Amino acid sequence: MNGTEEIVIAASKIGGHEMSLIGLFAQASLCVKLVVILLLGCSFWSWTIIFAKFSFLKKIKSRADKFEEAFWNCGSIETFFDNLNNKGDDPFVSVFIAGMQEWRRTKTKVKTAIGSISLNERITRMMRVSIGREIEYLEQYLGFLASVGSTAPFIGLFGTVWGIMNSFESIKFDQNTSLTSVAPGIAEALFVTALGLAVTIPAVIAYNKISSEINRYQNRLEAFVDEFSSIISRQIEDSEV
Repeated sequence: MNGTEEIVIAASKIGGHEMSLIGLFAQASLCVKLVVILLLGCSFWSWTIIFAKFSFLKKIKSRADKFEEAFWNCGSIETFFDNLNNKGDDPFVSVFIAGMQEWRRTKTKVKTAIGSISLNERITRMMRVSIGREIEYLEQYLGFLASVGSTAPFIGLFGTVWGIMNSFESIKFDQNTSLTSVAPGIAEALFVTALGLAVTIPAVIAYNKISSEINRYQNRLEAFVDEFSSIISRQIEDSEV
């Protein structure tokens, strides 16, 4: 059999079912199969987290727009607080409630300028604690995306190395270095490499994008806390006049 015939035979095998993705998985060694299953599982959960996070961020940003519009158009923050219908349903409302509850608990105790400062600091502190809880909730499962983004390439590389080792085993067993002998192992190795990259790239991109969106949302919450604190300070000053 000459070199041309070997290439034709190898090409026919590659074009058949044996070299399809399902065929490669079916013929792969147990170790490579476990690697593929692990990567597919990571990919499934990564995309689940990605869609859930983007959907939730879109929802709370829309709610934040409505909340801020209603807040700045209200005549009194006391009346606005009493008329809230969705108490605790989103981070802006939760932070606002934390501030208002602290304000109502202690505003009657304010007698001096020192007391005013202390009250304003307590309100701000409570609101920032609430921000911390909300951001912690928003960042849930982001660690999984970060882990997938950093480890999936190495998991895929492990499968790649194992596939190359299978190619060398085929050469040793068949005593043949033709393309027909090594093609399955090489195809298996490249398949695992591509799968590792396919899992890694979306996870890294999504992690960076979601983290950026959460940081912007946190800055927006902190800006609201500063504005709310200014309103409370003015009300305290007016009550002392």
